[in-house]
Amino acid sequence: MQRRRALRRIGCSALALAGAGCGRRSDPNGSLDFWAMGGEAEVVGQLLPEFRARHPGIDVRIQQVPFTTAHEKLLTAYAGDSLPDLCQLGNTWLPEFAALDAIEPLDARIAASSIPLDDYYAGVLDTNRMPGATAADAPRLLGLPWYVDTRLLYYRSDLLREAGIKQPPRSWAEWRAAMVAIRARGGEGHYGALLPLNEPEPLYAFALQQGALLTEGDTRGAFSQPAFRRALDFYAGLFHDGLAPAMTNTQVSNVWDEFARGMFAFYISGPWNIGVFRRRLPPERQNDWATAPLPGPDGPSVSTSGGSSLVLMRGSPRKEAAWKLIAFLSETATMQRFHALTGNLPPRRSAWLAPSLRNDEPSRAFADQLERVRPSPKVPEWERIFQEMQLTAERVVQRKQSSAAATAELDAWTDAVLEKRRWLRARAARGAV
Repeated sequence: MQRRRALRRIGCSALALAGAGCGRRSDPNGSLDFWAMGGEAEVVGQLLPEFRARHPGIDVRIQQVPFTTAHEKLLTAYAGDSLPDLCQLGNTWLPEFAALDAIEPLDARIAASSIPLDDYYAGVLDTNRMPGATAADAPRLLGLPWYVDTRLLYYRSDLLREAGIKQPPRSWAEWRAAMVAIRARGGEGHYGALLPLNEPEPLYAFALQQGALLTEGDTRGAFSQPAFRRALDFYAGLFHDGLAPAMTNTQVSNVWDEFARGMFAFYISGPWNIGVFRRRLPPERQNDWATAPLPGPDGPSVSTSGGSSLVLMRGSPRKEAAWKLIAFLSETATMQRFHALTGNLPPRRSAWLAPSLRNDEPSRAFADQLERVRPSPKVPEWERIFQEMQLTAERVVQRKQSSAAATAELDAWTDAVLEKRRWLRARAARGAV
């Protein structure tokens, strides 16, 4: 609450200096303000003619917000009481804005609608469920997934065949054996996988496969415990054994050229690279790549649950109109058109019945992986911890620290970051007694 008041004082001061005053339009019949980001903002307007035909009395104003400034812009708008009616919100930002009490829960509206929640991939939908104010409170659904992002394997199918490997790896042991065979065949300058050190997602996915990253009600780090240590040791071992080059993606001249050249056979990435590989790989390589679910310790396992959701802002005076737009954008047919415009993957299984997805072999692996995704820890501090996790791993890869020393240090750092969270939970527990 103190942070909320401080943010609003800062926002009001800034607006006053600009001569704008503090507050927002309160006309319940005014234009609906919808903030969208990146390429989604560029194309969502093409979906709106049908919405306007159904709801001629609702005027929608779309504001395009660059991803690079979106987080700061949203916080500034919150502080100045000038948030939009609804917006696109990255899944990892939901806990922060939930803690600010800026988002309207959707449970009652969804219960009164025809939206079937069981049509959503469970792990993706779970990113939108936030804990209640106390342990006794039921979780609240604060958004509906708009599009999803997860990570899996892109691989050179021809290199696997040449190394005598008949199918993509399903477990860590199979994957490691495949990398050993491919590197031995390729020789100097060739590797099993490219895992850029400035991309945290591969290690993060391995860690999710092992279990909890935080402990004691998400108030302390669990990085020095055996689960995360297994993930880190597997990850670092790929570098230490020469199966992955210890470099960032900026040190690779061109990821797609090197993939085509055979510098590496495996690459962990998201759905956007389906289109990129089709555009950027040479014609003679178009039949030599494929996708597969991410291998886990004992077989196909979980991966990350990313993407963006549609949220309704608590301070909106136009909630009913905003909800109608969210419901429209969440329809199966609308999601299928959105996919056709953006290539973003839909979060509802029914939307995957579109031929463009159902008949597309690289996309089908993503549908398989989406059945096994896990949300991030639901704490506002997670993004900071996420980045520090990768910096820690980089020190282990570069042999600057042992995994034991590095994870103990990461736990201490994480515990300090989450100190206020522990204090708030203890205070809430005392108040409940």
